[in-house]
Amino acid sequence: MKASAQLAPALCGASRIVARIATGKSLAEERAVIDVETSDSARAALIDIVHGTLRRFGRVHVMTRVLSSRGRAEPALESLLWCAVYALESGRYAHYTVVDQAVRACGLLERWSAKGYVNAVLRALVRDRESLDKAIAAEPEARYQHPAWWIDVLRAAYPERWRAILEAGNEHPLMCLRVNRRRTSLEKYLERVSMAGLRARRVGDAGLILDEPVPVERLPGFAQGEVSVQDAGAQRAAALLQLSAGHRVLDACAAPGGKSAHLLELADVRLTAIDIDPQRCKRVEQTLDRLGLAAHVSAADCTRPVDWWDGAPFDRVLADVPCSSSGVVRRHPDLKWLRRASDLAAFAARQASMLDALWQVLAADGKLLYVTCSMFPGENDDVVSAFLARTPGARRVLLPDGAPAQWLPDSEHDGFFYALIEKPA
Repeated sequence: MKASAQLAPALCGASRIVARIATGKSLAEERAVIDVETSDSARAALIDIVHGTLRRFGRVHVMTRVLSSRGRAEPALESLLWCAVYALESGRYAHYTVVDQAVRACGLLERWSAKGYVNAVLRALVRDRESLDKAIAAEPEARYQHPAWWIDVLRAAYPERWRAILEAGNEHPLMCLRVNRRRTSLEKYLERVSMAGLRARRVGDAGLILDEPVPVERLPGFAQGEVSVQDAGAQRAAALLQLSAGHRVLDACAAPGGKSAHLLELADVRLTAIDIDPQRCKRVEQTLDRLGLAAHVSAADCTRPVDWWDGAPFDRVLADVPCSSSGVVRRHPDLKWLRRASDLAAFAARQASMLDALWQVLAADGKLLYVTCSMFPGENDDVVSAFLARTPGARRVLLPDGAPAQWLPDSEHDGFFYALIEKPA
């Protein structure tokens, strides 16, 4: 059980953040504020409550609705109850501690008159488990902790696996590392990790999965460019492009730079890395600088080659396109609740326009790798099939690693989709 000294402030801060996310703010925006405005000691509890509440949002929402005797509370109190319910169920704190600290958080939120109400709701949670379990079992959003439309799409696409996909989306994310083999070997770096008191297991050609996540400052050689943080599913991209020295390569949606860096770690290619967001381009440059790598980085919209392309075709194009991010929701739990079913058609239209534009800059006999971190066929096979149908000569080829195009999230990686498309000579 954790100490309670910081729980009331953490519940207060988390409830404010979750309330803003419930109105449409993103967790990424809120994390930036957390990192600037909170101390290291307060940050861990705050982040745990925010992420945990969002991961279980469907569940805590139903539970507070069932327990509340006076209908739906005002947003500030409702969000506090969501966060407190997560804290109660997390097992990190004694029940009496959570109840006491949630009541104290009412004062921090200047909702003094609500102390009795919050106390009663949380005590009822401890007392009325049977009725709560029945309510949760009856509502798919509470049972699976994903929106109903999301559940329906996955059930239709993966009749045998949809439950496992949903369960993976509710788990804590892995921390996977990619060793920079220009600086060290996987074997030598694994020894350094062990000497630093960290436990890890190998995954893929250059990956290590840590048993427990740690701040990057604790990773041996991180500042010196020996290692990066990158999911094992994302590490698949660079090898699939089958790079050779001297290739002209385009990373068309490069930020934050992990895949760009991996391309340069694998081969001496001439890399152009573009992203539509100038601020995110700075992150690409910072990533490459830390790793001792170089590329031409610029802010550009890949759907408008006339604005940035010099006319020299690229041998390889990496199109890691914007998508629903449905394969990485354990890292971004807010996305489950911010996305709408109607978003999928908008993403697919954008993805189609990107493929059409990038095909223009690909050399004859070149290869384009289409990548999403989505689990939804409407952003994956459907987009690729439609592109092939309208593009003379375009041919989808087998992935060189022999693995399926769609990787489902599991104990080693997040969910990703890959399709390799070849242009005729």
